[in-house]
Amino acid sequence: MRYLHTMLRVRNLDVALKFYQDALGLKEVRRIENDKGRFTLVFLCSADDLEALKKQPQTRGAPLVELTYNWDEETYGEDRFFGHLAYEVDDIYATCDKLMKAGVTINRPPRDGNMAFVRSPDLHSIELLQKGEPKPPQEPWTSMPNTGHW
Repeated sequence: MRYLHTMLRVRNLDVALKFYQDALGLKEVRRIENDKGRFTLVFLCSADDLEALKKQPQTRGAPLVELTYNWDEETYGEDRFFGHLAYEVDDIYATCDKLMKAGVTINRPPRDGNMAFVRSPDLHSIELLQKGEPKPPQEPWTSMPNTGHW
């Protein structure tokens, strides 16, 4: 398993970037504007990690902070500003199977062979991403519904 990023929700992207870039010195390495979903994702890393980041796939660079700005105002409450931890795994199906056998609920099953979400005992969301190309869809994951939220 390889640590990828931590997602944090922000109310004002400009104010957040002033803090993370100007005050902390993090560097923007990728930005995604999603008109349909009405959100912006900004991925930042420390200056010391820039060289290592160039050797990794752009979509899976690490270690990063992901700032998520939802264009429509949302009330998160303090417990929802922390988004999730993300880890890349060698086999998403085997990882989810192992977690289920350990009593962990798969909140968002890996129906696409690429991404799943679980929650820690303290209800922190953990995103699991398939290393390399997504695996072909397979049961029981393909038809497994979401459980709860993440």
